[in-house]
Amino acid sequence: MSNNSTPLWAPTPEAIAATQMDQFRRQVNERFGLSLADYDALHEWSVAEREEFWNTLWDFGEVIADTRGERVLGKDSMPGAEWFPDARLNFAENLLRYRDDKTALVERLENGRRRSLSYAELYERVERFAAALRQEGVEKGDRVAGFMPNIIDTVVAMLATTSIGAIWTSCSPDFGINGVLDRFGQVAPKVLVACEGYFYNGKTIDSLPRLQEILARIDSVQKMVVVPVARSGEETRAALTDMDKAISLPDFVDSAPEAPLTFEYTEFSHPLYIMYSSGTTGVPKCIVHGVGGTILQHLKEHRLHCDLRREDALFYFTTCGWMMWNWLVSGLACGATLVLYDGSPFYPAAETLWDMTDEEGISVFGTSAKYIAALEKAGCKPRESHKLERLRAVLSTGSPLAHEGFRYVYRDIKEDLCLSSISGGTDIISCFALGNPVLPVYAGELQCRGLGMAVEVWNDDGQPVLQQKGELVCIKSFPCMPIGFWNDEDGSKYHGAYFESWPGVWAHGDYAEITEHGGVVIYGRSDAVLNPGGVRIGTAEIYRQVEKVEEVLDSICIGQEWNDDVRVVLFVVLREGVELDDELIQKIRTTVRANTTPRHVPAKVIQVADIPRTISGKIVELAVRNVVHGKPVKNQEALANPEALKLFENLPELAQ
Repeated sequence: MSNNSTPLWAPTPEAIAATQMDQFRRQVNERFGLSLADYDALHEWSVAEREEFWNTLWDFGEVIADTRGERVLGKDSMPGAEWFPDARLNFAENLLRYRDDKTALVERLENGRRRSLSYAELYERVERFAAALRQEGVEKGDRVAGFMPNIIDTVVAMLATTSIGAIWTSCSPDFGINGVLDRFGQVAPKVLVACEGYFYNGKTIDSLPRLQEILARIDSVQKMVVVPVARSGEETRAALTDMDKAISLPDFVDSAPEAPLTFEYTEFSHPLYIMYSSGTTGVPKCIVHGVGGTILQHLKEHRLHCDLRREDALFYFTTCGWMMWNWLVSGLACGATLVLYDGSPFYPAAETLWDMTDEEGISVFGTSAKYIAALEKAGCKPRESHKLERLRAVLSTGSPLAHEGFRYVYRDIKEDLCLSSISGGTDIISCFALGNPVLPVYAGELQCRGLGMAVEVWNDDGQPVLQQKGELVCIKSFPCMPIGFWNDEDGSKYHGAYFESWPGVWAHGDYAEITEHGGVVIYGRSDAVLNPGGVRIGTAEIYRQVEKVEEVLDSICIGQEWNDDVRVVLFVVLREGVELDDELIQKIRTTVRANTTPRHVPAKVIQVADIPRTISGKIVELAVRNVVHGKPVKNQEALANPEALKLFENLPELAQ
């Protein structure tokens, strides 16, 4: 149960009235003769009257389309709902609606390099890249893959691809060869756009040896376009002389005849992106997202839930292998300036991203809960060292943000801002629960359920519950559901991923609670829930307490099968020079017990040197649990540091 009565921040009535969310509410009232007084009433209406909601949002977001059609919802089922079945539109056209001199993209690399493009220049770059793709024979429905850092060229390649009606898929250059093959090998791209190197944590990493092998092992690739990042254009061209099918980016675009940019109109559900599940339990699932659902959902989240406007500078710390990159680039449809950063967020110092926030005038700053926790542990206080004048919102996702993380942001970053913890996933390329500029912020809570999303929490009997923990579900269809999984002809993989628990209901796999304020608390992934003595415990409840212990830098928690039950085992990474002795173990246990229940207290606390994570930075509880129980971890290529798994093998402490 949530006991959280005082908000950390609340908007003023004047601030609420100035938001696009409030403007939208008033527009709905006027259009339908309603008197929806607040967000709760608006959300209730948006779920009860989904067709009217999404139709009104289409107008509010000024979606650009060749044809809209009369029907909003054809077949209404999960899976298989048909939204705007008669519409014809193009994704890139919606993101390139502005063609003026305002800055569209700013690229910042870890080594200090900075580039920027105006909206007019971006349009021109996309036009040239699209002409080159067409010359290469790329057509509607073909796949173009990006093995790229988060830079301007990646955005240009994606927009050029989608302008043709082709499908974009990407992962970051820190993936190993098998990780790339497990992803791109399944979807057979015609063109691969790749960097020859990149910068991370003070090092220059050469990608060319991997590119040669990837090219040799993915037969479908007709052309590999190599983007100079760590080398000059000339050095890159010289390095490609022995690589069949490879061409440098400047040569690729210069060799194509000039042709005006045209937008291929497709149906609403035409494939736009292929995204990948983390792949820690097997080969990654290839999740296919459609054009229209992505446009509508991102316009809703940016304009209404983030109040994003033309004058804003939007930043999200992400790689191209995480859905937050796709979410970030959609900010172009609002005409905002997007700040792209590639490198370590702590290089050369913990303040790096805050220096950039001041320099670029970032107003909406997005990151992971892990980054916020690491910043606090590093003793960083941007409020004392930086101006942060334009900063008005901080977004956090990737894992639940602990109460302490919320308090840290308001105490040490900025007092007057909307801190939005958001949650959804690659599965829906967006959020189920997220921020809201018209609502107060309570520690540990996501402010609200998203408009148009019929999100509930269900108990084991399939009954909706409030202020109780259970499964996060969505009980009505919504436009940004995947259109399916790649190579899943009968839809069985797609059905098995979300609809097996309750037919026709999306079960997201999060263990959650809806609070008295209508906010949401996420307690962790359902499949990682601990079950000591038959009581379900979300791992986030334990992490929240462990984060208070100064000596602990990082932790991961699993349930170990033990004497016909399950016992809680906590692994900790400690600060340099700190040893795990009986006194520290007792301190950890006491801290956990003081704020939870005796069942949450770890039976074993074990020190490790590192914790395995996915490439997007999420800890992998299931993989660690498998190693502890002597089971294989199928797909270690999905991990940023697979060698860390060895630290959990045959630990003598776990046999006692």
